[in-house]
Amino acid sequence: ILGGCSFDEHYSNCGYSVALGTNGFTWEQINTWEKPTMDPAVPTGSFMMVNSSGRASGQKAHLLLPTLKENDTHCIDFHYYLSSRDRSSPGSLNVYVKVNGGPQGNPIWNVSGVVTEGWVKAELAISTFWPHFYQVIFESVSLKGHPGYIAVDEVRVLAHPCRKAPHFLRLQNVEVNVGQNATFQCIAGGKWSQHDKLWLQVMCLFWGGVFGLLVWFWKENQVPLLSPATTLAQAVVFLLDSVLPLVLCSGITKRRHFLEPPTPIAPPELLAVGATYLWIKPNANSIIGDGPIILKEVEYRTTTGNWAETHIVDSPNYKLWHLDPDVEYEIRVLLTRPGEGGTGPPGPPLTTRTKCADPVHGPQNVEVVDIRSRQLTLQWEPFGYAVTRCHSYNLTVQYQYVFNQQKFEAEELIQTSSHYTLRGLRPFMTIRLRLALSNPEGKMESEELVVQTEEDVPGPVPLESIQGGPFEEKIYVQWKPPNETNGIITLYEV
Repeated sequence: ILGGCSFDEHYSNCGYSVALGTNGFTWEQINTWEKPTMDPAVPTGSFMMVNSSGRASGQKAHLLLPTLKENDTHCIDFHYYLSSRDRSSPGSLNVYVKVNGGPQGNPIWNVSGVVTEGWVKAELAISTFWPHFYQVIFESVSLKGHPGYIAVDEVRVLAHPCRKAPHFLRLQNVEVNVGQNATFQCIAGGKWSQHDKLWLQVMCLFWGGVFGLLVWFWKENQVPLLSPATTLAQAVVFLLDSVLPLVLCSGITKRRHFLEPPTPIAPPELLAVGATYLWIKPNANSIIGDGPIILKEVEYRTTTGNWAETHIVDSPNYKLWHLDPDVEYEIRVLLTRPGEGGTGPPGPPLTTRTKCADPVHGPQNVEVVDIRSRQLTLQWEPFGYAVTRCHSYNLTVQYQYVFNQQKFEAEELIQTSSHYTLRGLRPFMTIRLRLALSNPEGKMESEELVVQTEEDVPGPVPLESIQGGPFEEKIYVQWKPPNETNGIITLYEV
């Protein structure tokens, strides 16, 4: 996927660029295989690095990824390395996400004040809301009197949610009158750990005389922009004690009785399909019942499950995301008119299925558990939908060997779930093989195994090769080896 880079070739081949910092402070591409270094603080391999030695505090260098389109759920993982000879921190490493060419903003991830024991892996859950494009920026910040190195390697952009870092769904805007309570709800999706701590950040803004409340969540190891509040309620109370919120006034109308809540006539229209998202058009203009419509909501569920989730819609088109690949969903639209009980029944459903996604990885822990002369048995770690990311997939074994200076290649479809016996092989042959997991969207292979089959009984000596002649006291006999030795010949008997 566009955006990943292992830095084995020049970083520009990956679409990356560097911005020159103050006094030449910048990221450099290092390859210790081609140009070894005697400095033990520099890691081994090919990677991007900054040298903070002799720098004033606060000097910054930027490494920019190519511009990426938010057409799907993204997870970005990478490895970082902070080192120095005296074990003091060489500075800080920050990560920014710049959306739609806007301001750089504040870091979404940061590490500082430490040196690492080797390379450390980190994950970034990209959940930007409705952008046309975005750009990830790595920033290194120097620290005076702390010489050392900050390095980044193996950046990957993955088209699926992170395994550990949480993805946050959109937080709905809320407007309230003076004296009324405001309720906020934020949903996070990801693998939860009891050791993970999530913090809340709030910020008060005024624009055009309107009061706004912005809310952020982040993990414990990320830098807060303001002092974190323990709970959202405390944060809201703190802000509302400090500023005067906007008073929203509404006209007084008489209550009308026996009004029929609105319901859409047509189902939602499907605009685009991805592995983890569905673009829809609610089709809420033609209704039965009474208006005016003050609220549009999309309700969706899996056709085989009993759960349902509802999102508020405030645009002509809507994107349902963080969905599961190759799953059938039922989508309906709910409309609401003013007053209690003003929500009508759901409209007719749109039933559609997300696409398959690339497998997360190939078969793992593949090993040969039984080797014979003409067959061998493979075993691997069982995998399910979480790895295949598609209910329809193929598992094949691909193998090759050389016999009589001729290369033979073959592929067999595997029907079993965790083991398979490969038959019809030749004895005493070096076999190179690998397993391949594929679905309609992609293919992932295991690591290659190299094994040798056992020896077997040799074939017969060719009769036409037997020659000999008599002497006075002996008979001379000679012959050729069998056409199929099936191993190493150790003895002939006459």
